[in-house]
Amino acid sequence: MSTEMKKISEVVWELPIDPKKGMRVPARFYGNKNIIKGIDDQVIEQVTNVATLPGIVNYSFAMPDAHQGYGFCVGGVAAFDPDDGGIISPGGIGYDINCGMRLMLTDLTYKDVKPKLKELVDLLYKYVPAGVGSSAYEEKSGFFKLSREEFSKVIENGAEWCVEKGYGWEEDLERTELDGIAKEADVTKISPRAIKRGIDQVGTLGSGNHYLEIQRVDEKNIFDGRIAKQMGIFPDQIVIMFHCGSRGFGHQVASDYIEKFVGVMEKKYKIHVPDPQLACAPFNSPEGQDYYKAMMCGVNMSFANRQMIMHRIREAFSKVFEKDAEKLGMHMIYDIAHNRGSLETHKIDGKKKQLIVHRKGATSAFGPGREEVLKIYRDIGQPIIIGGSMETGSYLLVGTEGAAETFYSTCHGSGRTMSRTRAKHEFKGEQLLKDMEKRGIYVRSTSMSGLAEEAGKAYKDIDDVIDSVEKAGISKKVVRFVPIGNVKG
Repeated sequence: MSTEMKKISEVVWELPIDPKKGMRVPARFYGNKNIIKGIDDQVIEQVTNVATLPGIVNYSFAMPDAHQGYGFCVGGVAAFDPDDGGIISPGGIGYDINCGMRLMLTDLTYKDVKPKLKELVDLLYKYVPAGVGSSAYEEKSGFFKLSREEFSKVIENGAEWCVEKGYGWEEDLERTELDGIAKEADVTKISPRAIKRGIDQVGTLGSGNHYLEIQRVDEKNIFDGRIAKQMGIFPDQIVIMFHCGSRGFGHQVASDYIEKFVGVMEKKYKIHVPDPQLACAPFNSPEGQDYYKAMMCGVNMSFANRQMIMHRIREAFSKVFEKDAEKLGMHMIYDIAHNRGSLETHKIDGKKKQLIVHRKGATSAFGPGREEVLKIYRDIGQPIIIGGSMETGSYLLVGTEGAAETFYSTCHGSGRTMSRTRAKHEFKGEQLLKDMEKRGIYVRSTSMSGLAEEAGKAYKDIDDVIDSVEKAGISKKVVRFVPIGNVKG
């Protein structure tokens, strides 16, 4: 099917509705020649499958970091019109609801941090539990334990709960999407099993591709000095980036509602999908609304999780440098998700329409002036935090007006080129650890096999991914960061 793609521009390719029966809209793929040359047939299959879903608007999209996922590809974007039978699908949002990135500043330089790097990473490894099934209530972290009542408040109030309890600053909320709280959350839509799986996981990284990284601003790669300066970024500065989501809680919410949707999709709503992993329900149906409210609990869990982790990072830096976090300049730039379904207003055929936009392994990219952009960044566009592999580097971008064509969406990372199983066969975690340390990257990991899964060669070239979204006009480069220390699950 890939040979039938029509070239729209240097980095945009399209499959018309003809190749697959039932496609309601064309499928669009973003990528430069290196990305498109390596596109997986399974990605093409999934993107065209999504194009068959009821109520889909304009296109089914694949960002340049796209790879095979559950139902939707990771790196997939699709918007649905609730007034035209538009659906909501857990497969289009992801099991790790509101998985996302948070980026923090410091006033420290590489020269300040280099002598204390191992001490810092070791302490962060102790303070922020990582790995499969990790709990915030562990002997090594000695943090806190939530009652069921308090956890219910967390999933209804998100990062706001954390700040009210003293685990953060008011300005943190001002620099988080949705101000750190999804107000549509309704705890009555959550199963007891989901509560049980999430109650001990607030303040934990988890496993897989989740990480906490100390990075240095690459002074040769500050692409927009004005925007960088406005955000508080300077050459050779130390920043902290981390990636995690709603942990087992979000996974259980997705599992619960996939099961419910499978039971009603065809029998009740006469919706037939080409892949059972695309289980869905009309957004305006009782089941669709229940999932939306439950998903928002996952959104709040994730905001709270990242807020707690940031609090622990501040504590660790304060201990090592014997200064308050405020004096170390440990302000947050932004917190942004890449696994969420969002009700947003977009122009369709010149008219404003409210759509339910699914971004699964894709990041929102609102341009200057959009009301979704926080006031402090509204003149420059929404900050977009893009993690690369732990061996390569990461980027800070901003949204653009050109991103309107993708419902203001862009990539979220490098994107895998091989399965985790294959990566574990091809790479050895112990050797990777030694190689990275030789290159000045100190890593602590809970699992050597988990480390092998995240080898840089298991991912696409982050520079190709970023080149693609910038040439497409859906994001703008600001600065590139290079890793020096990493905590990995």
